[in-house]
Amino acid sequence: MLAFVLRRFSLVLVTLFGITVVAFSLIHLIPGDPVMLMFGERTVDPAQMNALRAQLGLNKPLLVQYGLYVWQALHGNLGESLATHDRVMTEFLTAFPATVELAVSAMLFAVLLGIPAGIIAALRRGSTTDYSVMGLALTGYSMPIFWWAILLILLFSVTMGWTPVSGRIDIAYDVPPVTGFMLIDSLLSGEPGAFGSAVSHLILPAVALGTIPLAVIARMTRSAMLEVLNEDYVRTARAKGLSPLRVVGIHALRNALIPVITVIGLQVGSLFGGAVLTETIFAWPGVGSWLIHGIARRDYPVLQGGILLVATIIILVNLTVDVLTGLINPRIRHVR
Repeated sequence: MLAFVLRRFSLVLVTLFGITVVAFSLIHLIPGDPVMLMFGERTVDPAQMNALRAQLGLNKPLLVQYGLYVWQALHGNLGESLATHDRVMTEFLTAFPATVELAVSAMLFAVLLGIPAGIIAALRRGSTTDYSVMGLALTGYSMPIFWWAILLILLFSVTMGWTPVSGRIDIAYDVPPVTGFMLIDSLLSGEPGAFGSAVSHLILPAVALGTIPLAVIARMTRSAMLEVLNEDYVRTARAKGLSPLRVVGIHALRNALIPVITVIGLQVGSLFGGAVLTETIFAWPGVGSWLIHGIARRDYPVLQGGILLVATIIILVNLTVDVLTGLINPRIRHVR
């Protein structure tokens, strides 16, 4: 098991190195000068602009800038924002709880609906229920997040008035940021109605973000269940007279969950990618919105540090999934 973990960890290091190269290169290919954006439309002496570039280190060769970026990152220093002059890590940690809250809620929505839907479709293979579930899953997977989010807002917020349009909580509530997670902070505040307001603000973004993972999980669960239901041990369990719930829930689902768990881990990346659009549409103050603002301001340290941190989290989640899969199925440990 140790050799399996070490192999996976070595791949993590190589991947992170590649991400630093790609992120640094792509960010510097974005048109625009951060120094000019900082001065705005004011008429500024070119000497002042050159002095500011030198102060920020933007006048150095790109290879030198990349070397300094990697060296500082290895020492836990991701630099300071060019716009706010706050540490990148501090800004990231401020925005990260909002993204985690949204991503976890979206994944819970996807898992709690996707796995049962896949099981039902597999048990009723070829029926109207099967075709309906898979048709809905295909539709959910095909819809762009921004389009689906706007439809949800038009239906549930504008037409029916059931949910708020944007934000994390109503402006009438003054909730002190204790943990950064609005659901927890609203409970700790003790204000009547604060928790309900936080939940109502979370519903639409979580549904919009979790629809595509839900579709993927449902389809994978159905495929895995169909494969497992034809195995000899499942037929033996049925022949012993075990209840259908025990046959499906213990003998079949336990083995079918191995590929499903892998897919759930892979969906973490899509959740962070979709969070950029979702947070922008719903004015959700998370990492996605933070990165969008960084792109608009050509804030190189924010973009480089933010992408590296998000990529690290995604890679660590996938590493955890690999380790869990190896524990569930020992044969996977010997696959190189």
